[in-house]
Amino acid sequence: MKTFKNETLLEIYNFLEKELASTNKLSFLANNPDTTPNALSIKSWADLAEIFKCKLLTPKIVGEQIELSFAKLNQNSSFHNAKIEDKTEKYGTNSLFFNIDKNNHPYFLHSFKQALKLANVTQREHILNLGINKADEFKLIKELLSKEEFNKLKLTGIDHSKTAIEYAKKHFAHPNTNFITHDISKLKELNLPKQDLIISIGTLQSPSINYKPFLMQLVQEHLKQNSAIILGFPNSRWIDNTLIYGAKTKNYNFSEMGILLNDIIFAKKYLQQKKYKVFISGRDYIFLTAFK
Repeated sequence: MKTFKNETLLEIYNFLEKELASTNKLSFLANNPDTTPNALSIKSWADLAEIFKCKLLTPKIVGEQIELSFAKLNQNSSFHNAKIEDKTEKYGTNSLFFNIDKNNHPYFLHSFKQALKLANVTQREHILNLGINKADEFKLIKELLSKEEFNKLKLTGIDHSKTAIEYAKKHFAHPNTNFITHDISKLKELNLPKQDLIISIGTLQSPSINYKPFLMQLVQEHLKQNSAIILGFPNSRWIDNTLIYGAKTKNYNFSEMGILLNDIIFAKKYLQQKKYKVFISGRDYIFLTAFK
């Protein structure tokens, strides 16, 4: 078993890159950061595991060192690669995506919680979520607010997946919630009232949506005068039920952020022109929060 003692980070990186090219699991010994000054932290080892698309298994103390194991993620276990005949059910109850709980990921939880606070969610009434799926965002809102604050809201969730909407209706049934199966690119057909807050997490970048015109339509036709909007832009991929930093870009074998940044900057500039105050935060999901 390989033992790391005084190697530089670059030497460790090169070793991992070489060894993980030919094996699905790699175990090695390293200095214990709790007892060895300047030893690589567990956070650093976790970052290395993520870079090489591995899970860092629970470390074991072995004498004055720790045993670490990297296990490769199953690259084929990803909803990004799923081939489903009914495109409306790509994120339905039988999909790999449906098993993902974004609220159980610390960075998503922290960033979305912060965005809701900036958007002053307790002072909103009509809240619309585009791409609601099984209602994860509404669940978190309910957990964050008091019962009285939550019951004052009128929540509408829209999704293309009939099975996901049926699940949300059954498992998040509240008198103040309304779930609709519909193509959000045809939002005008629903004749909804104007909203105080619109939330869209990882939805506006769907191939079926013409992003820039649709965003302008949302602001001009579906938001009240003194309103807020929260947009979540994925800078990550879900592989083997694990969130990996860095979105995959078509025709590249590495994460390239040009399209992501272009979409974010367009939204920021447009909303600022409409007299919104805009904040950008997050990591695996970049959150743009804007309010009047």
